[in-house]
Amino acid sequence: MAGRPRVVATAAQRIELSALAGSGRRDEADRARAILLSADDWTSGSIARAFGVTADTVRRWRSWFAAGGVADLRADPHPGAAPVKSEAALAVAAELLSQPVTDRVNWTLPRLQTEIAARSTLTISKSQLSKTLKKGGSAGAARATA
Repeated sequence: MAGRPRVVATAAQRIELSALAGSGRRDEADRARAILLSADDWTSGSIARAFGVTADTVRRWRSWFAAGGVADLRADPHPGAAPVKSEAALAVAAELLSQPVTDRVNWTLPRLQTEIAARSTLTISKSQLSKTLKKGGSAGAARATA
């Protein structure tokens, strides 16, 4: 049919696509489902309406599949920048909180902020410091305060 590019997926690719369609990442799952629908002769416009994207987006997904198969539909990991401030804050906080409780200052977030800035020349917000302590230092901080 004119205007309907045919996507051909082998049985093995269909199995891979079905597995990817169950991905916890919506972007990967949508791309896999779109290719499966495309292989079943759905038009780009129909798929676009079903997924709330543009027909050009569906065509782009088809071209990715045509070029590299199912692997090209997978999302690339985006690790982001290293958590320099959080790591520095955690190192200072761990040292401060490791002192015996009887000899230790009552460390509040603002006091920790000030001490971290003095020792590491980095500033960290209260909210970020709180998240950092909960995420990376909760076990160490809990042992230190016990």
